[in-house]
Amino acid sequence: MAATLSSQDILARLVDQDAEIVRQYLDASMIPDPDAAAEFVGPDFVVTFTGGRDYDHPRGPTGFNAARYKWVKKSMERFDVARSTDETVVYSIGTLYGEWPDGTPFKDNRYVDRFVVREGKIVKMDVWNDSAEWILNPSISRR
Repeated sequence: MAATLSSQDILARLVDQDAEIVRQYLDASMIPDPDAAAEFVGPDFVVTFTGGRDYDHPRGPTGFNAARYKWVKKSMERFDVARSTDETVVYSIGTLYGEWPDGTPFKDNRYVDRFVVREGKIVKMDVWNDSAEWILNPSISRR
C-alpha cells in the first residue's frame, strides 16, 4: 500500500526541490557556465545585480564579474527558504573569494542572493555583496 503524503510533506519536498534548483544554478554560474545556469531560469527571468543592473540572462552577471574580478567563487554557507502558495523565495547567504583584476586575493566578502522560484524555474534574482565597498576602500578587504 502506497503511503499518502500530507500537505506538509508535499510542501517540504517543493521547498527542497526549489532550494536545489538554486544551488544548481549557482554551481553553474560559478564555473562560470552561464548557458548551463540558464537551464534553471524561466523565460521572464530578471536578475538585478549590485548597483541596480538588470539582466535577462545569466550571461549578464557573468560578463560583469569578468570585468570586476580576475576570478570569483562563492562559499555557500546556508539557504533560507520560504514557500507561499505559488512561489518559493530562496536566500543564498555566504561569502565570496577570489582575486581582483590585479591578482590580489580576497575572501570573506559577504553576499546575499535572493531568488524567486515558480513552477521549478528561477524567475527573479537579486544580488548584494561587499565588493563595491571593498573596491572603494581596499583596506577593508585586507583585514
